[in-house]
Amino acid sequence: MSIKCPFCESENTRLHLKLKDYFLSQEDFEIHECDDCKLLFTSPRPDKSVIGKYYKSENYLSHNEHKKGLVPFIYNCVKKINVKRKYKIATHTKPYLLDFGCGVGDFLHYAQQKGCEVMGCDLSEDARKLASEKLGKTIVTPEEIFTLPHSTFDVITMWHVLEHIDDLKFQADQLYRLLKDNGRLVIAVPNYKSYDAEYYKDKWAAYDVPRHLNHFHKESLENIFNGKFQLEKIHPMKWDAYYISMMSEKFAGHCNSFIRGIFRGFISNCKACRSGEYSSLIYVFHKI
Repeated sequence: MSIKCPFCESENTRLHLKLKDYFLSQEDFEIHECDDCKLLFTSPRPDKSVIGKYYKSENYLSHNEHKKGLVPFIYNCVKKINVKRKYKIATHTKPYLLDFGCGVGDFLHYAQQKGCEVMGCDLSEDARKLASEKLGKTIVTPEEIFTLPHSTFDVITMWHVLEHIDDLKFQADQLYRLLKDNGRLVIAVPNYKSYDAEYYKDKWAAYDVPRHLNHFHKESLENIFNGKFQLEKIHPMKWDAYYISMMSEKFAGHCNSFIRGIFRGFISNCKACRSGEYSSLIYVFHKI
């Protein structure tokens, strides 16, 4: 029996992969592919009332910048490097910028220091508190963002956030509504057609079920934003291949996961130099 696509509601779907939540719960999940809109989606999708428990871990690094150890240290060092590059990709002037799913606020803090007017939102109360302290201003919930008037922002960024969003159709409509004419939408997501995804298969850490409800490639992203946004450019996120490969090695139960992950990440980036299929990609859209 096919499972209805959560975006286009097509029943023309098929099983793509069976896997576990290797990060936390060890529960079984599936990923299905829609043959119409090309979206890959997680099944079953946890209800909003219980999804929070899958994020409650000290090892969830995007909301924990004080975790000790080699991998968290590398993660935070790379994050500082990436913030500067993200800013260059996302902005050309000094825009009014919304970071949707801002986490602990590192990107917003950097943009604020560069002279941008900024606003951030995040579902996590703990992340909002840390980001608010960092920026000296209140970080709000997504629900509060959706009450803002039309054409509020020049740029909206979503750094590894869209894969967590349950209602993609509603989200696309809101992003369109909130952006000014010809505004820019910058989205970073993992790429399931990368070499490391194909190599690790069900152990690929960037599937990260059930926290990641959606899994993207260029075609599915363009289908989601069709009629609202035009794709301008795609940028690689080369550092992600190393971190994702290290975590994937750990999920696979291999010893020396750090060394093995560095090697596999290097191979993935080398192959992506030819194919363009990096482990994660940044998509820059503009509002039509």
